[in-house]
Amino acid sequence: MSERLQAGLVSVNTFRPVHWTLPYGGYKQSGIGRENGMAVLSEYVEVKCVVVDYSQDAPEDPFAN
Repeated sequence: MSERLQAGLVSVNTFRPVHWTLPYGGYKQSGIGRENGMAVLSEYVEVKCVVVDYSQDAPEDPFAN
């Protein structure tokens, strides 16, 4: 049931659980993003992939064939 509810916080057999590790925020037009927990980091970062080749060999030519 909790999966189908469109809510930012669902609690079962407890009243309004609040903890700094729990992401909290509105749903749809009730808010933007999340506060607390690891989910808040997505508001401040953008994923980037960086590849560093430390080998001493010359790089291979991908168009050589």
